[in-house]
Amino acid sequence: MGCDHAALELKRVIVARLEERGHEVVDLGTHDTSSVDYPSFAHQVARRVMFGGARGVLVCGTGIGMSIAANRHRGVRAALCHDVFSAKATREHNDANVLCLGARVVGRGLALAIVDAFDATEFEGGRHQRRIDLIEG
Repeated sequence: MGCDHAALELKRVIVARLEERGHEVVDLGTHDTSSVDYPSFAHQVARRVMFGGARGVLVCGTGIGMSIAANRHRGVRAALCHDVFSAKATREHNDANVLCLGARVVGRGLALAIVDAFDATEFEGGRHQRRIDLIEG
């Protein structure tokens, strides 16, 4: 889990939800509202996903910067989601392993619904695996 200063409060809510769902959450920061550079946190989470096999959640003001930075890492498929349908679809079809959210875009309730959908949905495999292989090159 990682965020920038714009998303600190939403990150805390998401961490609590994931822990309620039985996940061990590694909170890579930020931990206060001092201005920070979001790519640092995106890279930390992406490296954990690459080498640890875990899924990640990244939150910044819009989610855009986090998703761009995280997707620079091989094997990371970060998806920016603003709705539950997209969160489910990206897990089912893209085997997304990092969820990106915009704290200034989605409210707390919707963000938690998106997190729940992303967490509960499994990759369908099949024809979708061929497409993942094409993405990975």
